[in-house]
Amino acid sequence: MARLLEVDDLRVTFRGKDGDAYAVRGVGFHLDEGMSLGIVGESGSGKSVTSQALMGLLPTPPAHIEARKLEFAGRDLARLSRRELQSLRGTGMAMIFQEPMTSLDPVFTVGNQLAETLVAKLGMQKKAAMLRSAELLSRVEIPDPHSVLACYPHQLSGGMRQRVMIAMAISCNPRILIADEPTTALDVTIQSQVLGLIKDIQKDSGTALVMITHDMGVIAETTDRVVVMYGGLVMENSGVRELFADPVHPYTKALLASIPRADADPSQRLYSIPGGSPSASDPPSGCPFYPRCPLADSRCAAELPAERPIGSDRSARCWRLA
Repeated sequence: MARLLEVDDLRVTFRGKDGDAYAVRGVGFHLDEGMSLGIVGESGSGKSVTSQALMGLLPTPPAHIEARKLEFAGRDLARLSRRELQSLRGTGMAMIFQEPMTSLDPVFTVGNQLAETLVAKLGMQKKAAMLRSAELLSRVEIPDPHSVLACYPHQLSGGMRQRVMIAMAISCNPRILIADEPTTALDVTIQSQVLGLIKDIQKDSGTALVMITHDMGVIAETTDRVVVMYGGLVMENSGVRELFADPVHPYTKALLASIPRADADPSQRLYSIPGGSPSASDPPSGCPFYPRCPLADSRCAAELPAERPIGSDRSARCWRLA
């Protein structure tokens, strides 16, 4: 499979009057055609900032972005102009945002917003764009799509708005679809439907998928590979089956231990990772997970471990692997 995305040593720093915030501190991964990659971690781990940096959505300043390599289909994203990045969005990479109510414009109808994308990106005439918009709504399993085209976002349910966002994201047949916490605001039943829809679209179109989430269950259901992030760094990079069968990093093990189990003893409290995430403005000098890690020693507190290979297609960042 052809390599679509190559990220090596990506760093994103937000510079402000009160000091710098190191949101992403050296992230690397790759994405091939048709591949589904999960990026998982707690809030504040750098997942969304990573995706926004790839899409060129971070304002610079205050964001300062640097990378050893940041390539999409052989093109250096760091060297593209603002106009070139804008052209890339929608056709090269597209994003399904976390909260559609704040991503959709409240003063325009669904039809106008979908059609505007098709007119701007594909040069379609307005009438043809509206017809195509109805087809897209039908593709994401919205009943009576022509009626929904005339609706404003507030007139739709959360699940319907998220389906509209998916329709907008796939409207220009992007090569990479980035889903940033696409089911966080939805109930469990609608969440399952939306995840199934995203996977069906990926399978039918051959689009590569980046699924960003804090939910390990979503990762298991939708992805082939997974990058586990914490404190702006990659803690573990693995195939999904290998990671669930044999997690190697203490943080990965803790995340998996936090998943509720149907066969668990109801009298036992659900496991939670003690402590809190590290500050982006004052990250630890050593491993960012060491204050919460049951295996940490003095070396973990003093030195940041490098990402080390485990076999031929897996890596982790931990001194315990030495």
